[in-house]
Amino acid sequence: MHIPDGYLSPSTCATLYAGSAPFWYVSLQKMKRRLNTQAVPLLSVFAAFSFVIMMFNLPLPGGTTGHAVGVGIAAIVLGPWGSILAVSVALVIQAIFFGDGGITAIGANCFNMAIVGSLVAYGVYRLIAGRASIESPRRVVAGAFAGYCAINASALLAAIEFGIQPMLFHDGSGTPLYAPYPLHIAVPAMMIGHLTVAGIAEMIVSGGVVAYLQRAEPALLKTTAPGASISGEAAGWMGVRPLWIALAVLLILTPLGILAAGAAWGEWVPSDFSSPESRQQIAAASGHQAPPIEAPAGLQKLASVWTAPMPRYAPPILKSAQLGYILSAMLGTGLIVLAFLGGTWIFTRLRS
Repeated sequence: MHIPDGYLSPSTCATLYAGSAPFWYVSLQKMKRRLNTQAVPLLSVFAAFSFVIMMFNLPLPGGTTGHAVGVGIAAIVLGPWGSILAVSVALVIQAIFFGDGGITAIGANCFNMAIVGSLVAYGVYRLIAGRASIESPRRVVAGAFAGYCAINASALLAAIEFGIQPMLFHDGSGTPLYAPYPLHIAVPAMMIGHLTVAGIAEMIVSGGVVAYLQRAEPALLKTTAPGASISGEAAGWMGVRPLWIALAVLLILTPLGILAAGAAWGEWVPSDFSSPESRQQIAAASGHQAPPIEAPAGLQKLASVWTAPMPRYAPPILKSAQLGYILSAMLGTGLIVLAFLGGTWIFTRLRS
């Protein structure tokens, strides 16, 4: 679901940057008032959780891969604006340092996953949970459906963005310049895997973490349960220590994320279009419609606009893919914490 450079036209990317900007602005305005409280540890841990959970690739129908996003539980704990900020930071770091998602497509990926995903998750959770108590099983069900709906809304938007490219941007002969497959191929190709495997994974993650927090840290669920009474408040860094411990376990397990073979749909590199084996995989995942003989011209041009220092979470100095994956997860988590601490320092200086 991470759209790479070259799959969306520059005008599409600019439109989605512009569409994301107001949401980023509002989320910053709403969260900067809380950056000296428990918000910084919470933003950091859930941004890091989103970053790490997206590294666990799952095999999808058609031979592609997908992943959970963690946006459901982020919206439930942080509220929609905190979730937008947290997941956006994770996506930006993925794109800049690890090449997971394009630089030109940061606006699109944040709009799909961080913004729409957060708003959908929050709305579904509040609708289903209603005024149920914090400890109610209804909130576990609400969390599960919130995650499921959020990731599928995000996937549908990405599929539409892919699918409109051939219709809007092509050369004189009708050859697509960017993403090559139209809507009637892009939408089923994206949605079948997300409605089944990836959506179920997000459902389990969201519902499971809600159930855990009900027992271990119920105060963390208070933000999106304004009508529920509960004693105590979520503390700072020490208050989220159990979540950091769980995140550390996930960091160690990240090599499991490279066991699933195959690229995610719509994330092929230009050379895949000329490789016989890759062409078969692309066609099999795209309703048995063969891809273009070579990568579309616009895709080839934009695909090299940015070279990440550690592409595909594989530091070039390491020969072990497993070790590289763990170190990439650790580095990404550290960068997220530094980003929020740095942001807090900047806002504090500006206020003073």
